[in-house]
Amino acid sequence: MKVGARSTTGWKATISVAMSNYIEAGSIIAIATSLTFWQDAFGISNFAVGLLAALSANAFGAAVGAGIGGPLCDRFGRKAIYTYDLLVYLAGVLLAACAVSFPMLLAAFVITGLAVGAGVPASWTYIAEQAPMTERARHVGTAQLAWSIGPLIGFALAAALAPLGLTGSRLVFLHLFFVAAVVWWIRQGLAESQIWKDESNTTATTSVGGAGLRGLFSRRINITALLVLMGIYGFWNTVAGQAGIFMPRVYDSAGVHSAVQQNLLQVLVWGCTVAATYFGFMAYADRVSQRLLYVIGAALGVLAWCVLVFFTDAGMPTLLVFAVLWGVSSGIGAQAFYSLWTSELFATSYRASAQGFMFLVVRSATGLLSYFFPTMLAATGLTAVGLLLVGLLTVALAIGAVCAPRTQGKTLQEIEIERYGRLAAPDAVPVVPDKQLGVH
Repeated sequence: MKVGARSTTGWKATISVAMSNYIEAGSIIAIATSLTFWQDAFGISNFAVGLLAALSANAFGAAVGAGIGGPLCDRFGRKAIYTYDLLVYLAGVLLAACAVSFPMLLAAFVITGLAVGAGVPASWTYIAEQAPMTERARHVGTAQLAWSIGPLIGFALAAALAPLGLTGSRLVFLHLFFVAAVVWWIRQGLAESQIWKDESNTTATTSVGGAGLRGLFSRRINITALLVLMGIYGFWNTVAGQAGIFMPRVYDSAGVHSAVQQNLLQVLVWGCTVAATYFGFMAYADRVSQRLLYVIGAALGVLAWCVLVFFTDAGMPTLLVFAVLWGVSSGIGAQAFYSLWTSELFATSYRASAQGFMFLVVRSATGLLSYFFPTMLAATGLTAVGLLLVGLLTVALAIGAVCAPRTQGKTLQEIEIERYGRLAAPDAVPVVPDKQLGVH
């Protein structure tokens, strides 16, 4: 059967594209739950563990992949990424499942990171461009939902397979291999984004400043949006990146030494994230003040880490409160709104390039901290590291509270015209002034 004979449309298309986020998050959790086993099996140091984390799908690997994939997505189309990225991913996770040495494992993590990095900006772009304007947050929220379900299933599998040790971790990677294979097959029936096709086929001159990275950096309004969105997502993700991959070590520092208990706590975190995404972000982000919803989510995140830092001596009750607060915060907080706003605030000709560039910068920052985090946690303890994370989350809260955009209920074309205007001729002046971002 020819792949072109299939047609993947509507919610089926949205879900298949959103699975990039399941695969990305699932990869991070597969790494997080296996690091101790790899460390014991290969006799590697905390520094080497930090290197594995830093170059993986959690940080530099995904950063570089997004930096490459975003511009390619704008140049060759959204569908082009989906034709090839998961083939690279399949090779990476299969290599990880079969790794017998540290170099082999490191190569597997890098390959996997490159593949998921290329796919995530393309997924956010495609979903937003295909979604109805009155349900854009709901559709984009599907990617956030998939991103939440990935760790939920990953930690549940890790807890169930923990008695098998490293063999259990290899099985978690194999589950990702089979999921990715099915998703790749389904995606071959996707149609190209209609907005991208219309843009690439037109010769009309607009005021957006060109295409790709050159067009992106040609306008001050874009640079402002980049700084705001990287501030929101960057400070939050620097924390979430450590929580995603090193949370079992944080729990160990807090007195929970059982791998099964650590993984079950993370199942609670991600169960709350799934519920908050579906019943919170997807249900209300198209209907209520997005600024208010963002602030609530960000504030819950700050509160969660304050509870963990200042009430650690209370034991398991503290960790349960933390898990619920952090899980709900992640469902209606920075990543959900970042994936929505970053698709709205940039022109079609460089929408994916903007996402790829921001992902590159943000995940690189996460990678820098990941490189030193295990050593820092061992040397300074949970309180000192926790206070640093609280500070980063507070900055993200403040930036979003002041600079959240007002794009709700508008088509992407309307937003583009409102932000950039249109040019009737090459030397004409945009008819609509820059607005929407910042203090209103």
